[in-house]
Amino acid sequence: MAALLNRREWIAMGVAVAATPATGAGLPARTRLSLNENAWGPSPTVAPAIRAAALGVERYVEPAEVDALTRQIATLEGVAPEQVVIGEVLEALGLFLARRRPGGGEIVFSAPGYTALIDAAAPLGGRGRPVPLDARLENDLPALSRAVGEDTLAVSLVNPHNPSGTVTETEAWHAFLVEVSRRTLAVVDEAYLEYDDLAGLSAIRHVRDGRDVLVFRTLAKIYGLAGLSIGYAVAQAPLAAALRQAGIGAPHSLSRPALVAASAALGDQAHVATVRNRTASERRRLQAALDALSLRYTDARGNFVFFRTPEAARIRAAAAAAGIEIARPFAPLDDWVRVTIGLPVENDRFLAVLRTVVG
Repeated sequence: MAALLNRREWIAMGVAVAATPATGAGLPARTRLSLNENAWGPSPTVAPAIRAAALGVERYVEPAEVDALTRQIATLEGVAPEQVVIGEVLEALGLFLARRRPGGGEIVFSAPGYTALIDAAAPLGGRGRPVPLDARLENDLPALSRAVGEDTLAVSLVNPHNPSGTVTETEAWHAFLVEVSRRTLAVVDEAYLEYDDLAGLSAIRHVRDGRDVLVFRTLAKIYGLAGLSIGYAVAQAPLAAALRQAGIGAPHSLSRPALVAASAALGDQAHVATVRNRTASERRRLQAALDALSLRYTDARGNFVFFRTPEAARIRAAAAAAGIEIARPFAPLDDWVRVTIGLPVENDRFLAVLRTVVG
C-alpha cells in the first residue's frame, strides 16, 4: 500500500505540477492564444523555488523578504531601493491617483489600449480620456500631449503598445516623456519590452533622471508568472513612499511563492533571452503566413501579431469552434485580429484555421 502524503507534501506536489512549463506534447483540446501569456513557461529555477517556499506558507511574509527582492530589482534597474514598489501595481495606482483629487480627474491614454489603470480609478470618479492611435497604430504623441490639461491625473501608455504591438520611434518617445512629465505623471507600462531588442526604449532613464515618470513591469509575460500576480513599479522616491504608505506592496499583500518565483525568474536572464528568441522566430513565421495570404499587419514587437481582415469575425468564430481562444475585438478596430504567439504546434493549429477561412 502506498504511503499517505502529509499536508506539506501535498502542497509541494501541487505546486510542482502547477509550475511545470507547457510543452508541445499532449496538447489540451483548448488552445489559449488570447492573453499574451508565455507559452514556454518560466525559468526552470522557478519551480524549485516555489516548492521550497510552499513549505513555509503557514508563516506570514516578513518585510525582509520584500526588501530582498526590492534590492534585486533596484540593482537590475539601476535605481535606489526606495524607488521600487513590489506587486501588480496598476490597479492600486488607479485608486491612489483618483483619491488625490475630488471628482477623480482624467487619465489620458491611447485607444484602444490597456485600461486597468482607468478601470480601477472609475469607482472614485476617475475618467479615461482616450486618444486614438495614429495611422500606423502607434501612440499619437502630439495628440496625447494636447490632451493633457488641468484635470489630468496621469498619462498612461503601453510601449510596445497593446493590442497593436507597435513601438514609438525612440527619439520622439523620449522627447515626449521629457515634455509631458513636466505637466503630469507619465505612467509607462513596459509589459512587452523584453520581447525584442528594445532596451533603449525603456522609460527607466527618466526615473533615474528625476522626472515625474512611473514605469511598471509585470512578470506575467516573458517571465512566465501570469498565475502569481507579481510585478513592480519604479518611480520617484516620494511617490513610491506614498504608494507604500497606502498599503501598496506591503508584505501582507504579497505571497512568499510569488516573491521567490520573481527573484528566480529575474535572476535567469538567459532564459528570458531564450524565450525572446523563440518568440521572435515564431512571430516571423506567423508574419510570413500573413504575407502569403496578403493580409496587412502591424510591426508588432511583443509576443503577439495584429492583422487586418474583413473576415475577422469569421476567424474568431472558426477558431472558437476549433477550440482555439484568440483575443476579443478591440473597438473601433473590429476588423483587426490579435493572436498570441504560442508553441509551434499551437501556432500551426491557428494557421490551419486562418488558411481555411481566408485562403
